[in-house]
Amino acid sequence: MNQAGPALLAVAHGTRDPAGTASTEELLDRVRELRPGLPVILAYVDVVGPHLSDVLAGLCGEVVLVPLLLGTGFHIRVDIPDALAAAPHVRARISRALGPHPLLASALADRLAEVRAPARGPVVLASAGSSDPTSRAATATMATLLTRRLGRPAIPSYLCGGAPTPAAAVAALHAEGHRDVAVASYLMTPGFFARKAASSGTGTVTSAPLGAHEAVARLILDRYDGARR
Repeated sequence: MNQAGPALLAVAHGTRDPAGTASTEELLDRVRELRPGLPVILAYVDVVGPHLSDVLAGLCGEVVLVPLLLGTGFHIRVDIPDALAAAPHVRARISRALGPHPLLASALADRLAEVRAPARGPVVLASAGSSDPTSRAATATMATLLTRRLGRPAIPSYLCGGAPTPAAAVAALHAEGHRDVAVASYLMTPGFFARKAASSGTGTVTSAPLGAHEAVARLILDRYDGARR
C-alpha cells in the first residue's frame, strides 16, 4: 500500500515464448510510467510463473486485480476466484476483463498500420477463442468496435473454441471476391496463437499482437480505477 492506492495485481495468461513474457513485462513498465508510485505486481494463471496462487501467498491486505485477458472465460470465472478463495488474507477487488473496449480498437488499428495492411477491404479479427459463449460474444463486440474505428468490416474469428477460424474467414472473403484482406491479431502477446494467426492465409498481412501499446496500458489503469470505485 502507498499513497497511490492499493497495489495493482496484473494477472496474465502466460506463454512459454520468451518474447511473450517480455512483452507482458514491457506493458506493465508502461503502466508504471503512466502512474508513478503505484505498486504493480505480475502473476500468471497458466504455463509460466510466478503463478497467481504463489503471488497471493506473499501478499496481505488490499489489492486490485486486473486480468490481462481479453474476454471473460474460464480463467476469470474459475481460476482467479479459486485462487482468491484460497488466500483469505488478501482483500481483492477484481476488475473486468480488458476487452471489449474502444481503446483496444485504437491499438488494433495502430498495429495494422505498422505492418502497412491494406487501407481498404475487410479485416479478420483473430482471437484466441474460448468454449465460453460469453467470451465469443465479447470478441464479436470487439469486431464491431474495430469496424467503427476502421470504417470497414471487421469479421470475428477464433483460433480455437469457435467458428470461423481466421483461415476460414480469410478464405471465405477471398471466395467472395475480396482481394485486400488483413488479419488483426486480437491477442495480448507473441506466442503460439500469434504464430497460428500469422498463417491464416498466403500473402495475407497479419498485425502483431497488442503487446505494450500505450492504449492497452491506459486501459489497464482504467480497469484498475473502475474496480476501486
